[in-house]
Amino acid sequence: MIAGGAFDTPAERSRMRAGRRRLLERLAIGSLRAATFAILAATILMLGSIAIGGATTVTWSFLTETPREGMTEGGIFPAIFGTLCITLLMILMALPLGVCAAIYMVEYAGGSTLARVIRASVNNLAGVPSIVFGLFGVGFFVLFIGRGIDTVRGGGLLFGQPAMLWAAATLAVLVLPVIIVSTAEALNAVPRSHREAAFALGATRWQVVRRVVLPQAKAGILTGSILSISRGAGETAPILFTGCAYFLPRLPLAHLQVPFTSLSIPLVNPLDQFMELSYHIFIMATQSTNATETRAIQYGTTLVLIGLTFCLNLGAIVLRTRARRRAVTV
Repeated sequence: MIAGGAFDTPAERSRMRAGRRRLLERLAIGSLRAATFAILAATILMLGSIAIGGATTVTWSFLTETPREGMTEGGIFPAIFGTLCITLLMILMALPLGVCAAIYMVEYAGGSTLARVIRASVNNLAGVPSIVFGLFGVGFFVLFIGRGIDTVRGGGLLFGQPAMLWAAATLAVLVLPVIIVSTAEALNAVPRSHREAAFALGATRWQVVRRVVLPQAKAGILTGSILSISRGAGETAPILFTGCAYFLPRLPLAHLQVPFTSLSIPLVNPLDQFMELSYHIFIMATQSTNATETRAIQYGTTLVLIGLTFCLNLGAIVLRTRARRRAVTV
């Protein structure tokens, strides 16, 4: 034993190491707590400033009227309507395609080369900047598919111009990675023993997927739809060139005439242009002749966009909760 041997015994060295580990653990936990509180403080500060700045602007007339006087007066109802329409149309396009792709990767492709290629493509797609999706939407959906349809049908431009249909398709491509990844994780979470039990009873692979796997994975699939709504509803770059309009004080509606009557049914026209909340905020903040004069409208529109996204997410969360309860009872 060397000098100061009272501190060089194995027991003392073990206590010193344990003390250092506890100190490092406390420092790590303190750092994590500080980071969490910093994020919460930044979020509360941001939402608070938006709420304070937009609370006086958001009135019933602001929510139900059309913009006027160069969008310095009036309301934002066409932008609200356009945001709802394009978000729902985006989900209708992206959710079936993303779920089918995830089912193929997990249940059919397995560890094949094609499955690995699809997974790599999905991962790369998730890292592409949103403005690239906008340029892709113009080149592929508008100029290639749209103009191709117009060439086949003859006549003037109908499909080969910016429209809500192509903007929603571009956003659907944007959110596909979110839906595919979340759905694949939900499918993988279903125990393998459940599949094997169904196969043992003579079920085909599709019957296993439809009656055993999908009901248990429904909550995870709805989680993907929630995340995609949050991602797609606030995007601006993908719709800059694919159908969004700067000033369009009318709704993108077409009226279907009921035969033998004078009645007409208003329907959303997917081939028309539209206004959208995030694009409206972008234009008011960057292209307005007097951004200071329209700041109240910017805050109010931002508050409405956050509230609208929250309501859409809340609806999806309610559906997910019900799906989980049914799965538990079954």
